[in-house]
Amino acid sequence: MISSINPSIKAFAVLIPGIMLGFTFDVFTPLLYFLFILGITFSMTDIPTLRWLKLFSPFVLIALGFAWMTVLYANQTFSYGEVVFSLWGLEVTTGSIQTGISLALRSLCFGALSLLFILTTDSTKLMLSFMQQCKLPPKITYGILAGYRFLPIFQHELQVLKQAHRIRGVGRTKGIKGRLNQFRRYAIPLLANGIRKAERVAIAMESKGFTGDKDRTHYHQMKVEKRDWLFFVLMIGMLAAVFILSYYLGYLNIFGKRY
Repeated sequence: MISSINPSIKAFAVLIPGIMLGFTFDVFTPLLYFLFILGITFSMTDIPTLRWLKLFSPFVLIALGFAWMTVLYANQTFSYGEVVFSLWGLEVTTGSIQTGISLALRSLCFGALSLLFILTTDSTKLMLSFMQQCKLPPKITYGILAGYRFLPIFQHELQVLKQAHRIRGVGRTKGIKGRLNQFRRYAIPLLANGIRKAERVAIAMESKGFTGDKDRTHYHQMKVEKRDWLFFVLMIGMLAAVFILSYYLGYLNIFGKRY
């Protein structure tokens, strides 16, 4: 299962294809790799299909918006081919349509890769892996982890503040001035509570002997095993295979230059 893969290896296995796909402007390459990502997501993870579709639906809307704007406002490099139709004085060519579809598919690939990483990665293990495998300073990793843990607390405190104001007869105000006053009523208590919690966490970490030294032992040891490298080779190797196949079929297009 992908959830057991080392987070650092998984991050690079997702980041490299995302960067490489950004150089392609044909339809075939991102489409084939997007189908591969879908196969990996639904065969090697336990992500519920309905939940994945709900989270992925915003990426579809964003991809359609990117495609539409690219079709209408493609530059001269990508406006090759015959004119298909004109809209509002803008000529839409076969090249601009292909570029728009390619951009949409790349956006879908980025979204699918992001969900694959986010939904199968534990935040604590991710920070530990960055600290142990990537040698990220403990001050940064523990700071990020502490801030991430504060988010649900702030959300709960915001709900408590809203309920307290509602009990005291302070309802939602209208207008820009009213919204600013409402934001100030919420922001000041949350900021004060955040400062107090940060001080308590800092004192607690110092009392436990945390100094930010890199030469430290870890209760949870994050190891890189054979299966981690197999997953990395699978993701990068499939990307290379898609590029090679696209090249031999004559579809590969990098920055508007067909190979």
